Amino acid sequence: MSVSIGHDSRISASMLQDAVSRGLMSSGVNVLHFGLASTPAMFNSTLTENEEIRCPVDGAIMITASHLPYNRNGFKFFTNAGGLGKADIKDILERASDIYNKVTDDGLQESQGTSSASVRSVDYMSIYASDLVHAVRKAAGNIEKPLEGFHIVVDAGNGAGGFFVDKVLEPLGAVTSGSQFLEPDGMFPNHIPNPEDKAAMRAITAAVLDNEADLGIIFDTDVDRSAAVDSTGSELNRNRLIALISAIVLEENSIGEESHLAIETSGHGALKENHWLDDGAYLMVKLLNKLASARASGIKGGSKVLTDLVEGLQEAAVTTELRLKIDQNHVDLKGGSFRDYGEAVLKHLENVVDSDPKLIKAPVNYEGVRVSGFGGWFLLRLSLHDPVLPLNIEAPSNDAAVKLALVVHEAVREFRALDISSLDKLIHGN
Repeated sequence: MSVSIGHDSRISASMLQDAVSRGLMSSGVNVLHFGLASTPAMFNSTLTENEEIRCPVDGAIMITASHLPYNRNGFKFFTNAGGLGKADIKDILERASDIYNKVTDDGLQESQGTSSASVRSVDYMSIYASDLVHAVRKAAGNIEKPLEGFHIVVDAGNGAGGFFVDKVLEPLGAVTSGSQFLEPDGMFPNHIPNPEDKAAMRAITAAVLDNEADLGIIFDTDVDRSAAVDSTGSELNRNRLIALISAIVLEENSIGEESHLAIETSGHGALKENHWLDDGAYLMVKLLNKLASARASGIKGGSKVLTDLVEGLQEAAVTTELRLKIDQNHVDLKGGSFRDYGEAVLKHLENVVDSDPKLIKAPVNYEGVRVSGFGGWFLLRLSLHDPVLPLNIEAPSNDAAVKLALVVHEAVREFRALDISSLDKLIHGN
C-alpha cells in the first residue's frame, strides 16, 4: 500500500510528518512526501492516474489545523471515497491508543529496522496545479494564456496557497505583481490566514486597491477555503461569494433538478464536478473561468463581469458574528466538558424558542439552533474545536438585530460560565 503525506506551513509540520511516516513504514506502507501542499491536493492524489509518481495512492494524510492558531496541528485523512468522518477518526484514535499501550521501544525499533517500505519525495503540487490551469484554458476555448492582460493579486497569509501565483496564474498569462505573504511561515506574522478574518480581508482589499488590480484572491492556511475582492475593493466573501458561485453554476446547469454546489459562508465550497471536495483553489478557478470565457467572447470590464452577476441582490443591513466563550474553570461546569455545557445551552435556547410564537425554529438544521424572527434570523452553534458558542445574526435593521440578540441573551444569561459581554455590547449599542 502507499500513502501520501503533505503539510501546510505550521512549525510542527516536519516533526509530525516524520512521526507518521515512521509509523506507516513500520507497517510496510510506502510513503510519498509531498512537502508543502494543500488539503484538496492531498485528496486528489487518491484519484490521479500517474504511475510515475505512484498515484493514485491508497490513502492521503494532510497535516494541518486550518485557520487555528500556529501552535495547533492535526491530521486530515482521505481515501478515494473522500475525507474520513467523526466515526472513522474515533476508530483510528482507539486503535492507535491500543497499539501504543502494547508497543515497546525495542519492538518499535525492530519493526522499523526490518521494514521494506520506502519514502519518496514527489512534487505533486505541480501536477495538481496543472489540472487547474487546464480547466481555465478549456473554459476559454483552449487559449494558452486566457488571463493575459488581467492583473490578479493573491494573499496566501503565509500558508500553503502561494503556489497559485507561479503555478496557476502566471502560466495563464496574468500579471501578479503586488501579491503578498506567499512565503510559508508557520508563525503567520502578517495576519490570520482566514477569509472570514476582518484583518485578512482588509489586507487583500488594500493590495487590490494599491496595485489597481482587476481581482484579489485570498486563501486560508491549507487552501480548502477562499474569497475574492473585485477591482473596486468590494469583498466577494460570505453571502456574496455564495451568490456569485451559485450564479456561475446556475449558468452552467440551468435545469436545476439536482444540486451541483454546497457552500458555507466560511468559504468552504464543494462542487459536484470536483468530487464534492471543498477546494478553495478550484472555487477561485470558477471565477477565473468566468473572466477568461468573457474575455474570449469579447466582453471587457475586468471583474465587473463577476460583480454584475450579484448586483442588485438584497443584502442584510446588519450582519454580525459574536463568539460567546465558555469558561472551562467555572464552577458551573462541575468538572465536566465544555461540549456538554454548550449542548445544554443550545437545548435550553431551543426550549425557549419553542414557547415563543413570534419565533420560528428551522425545522431541519444540521448544526446548532437557527431561528427566524423580526425579519431576520440568528444561529447559535457550538464550535468543533474550542469552548466557544459562535452566534450569527442577520437582520434588516439594527433594531431587529437587537431584538434577536435579546432573545438569545434572555435564554442564556442563567449559564454563568458563558461570557455574554459581546451580546451586552450589541444590545446596548457600545
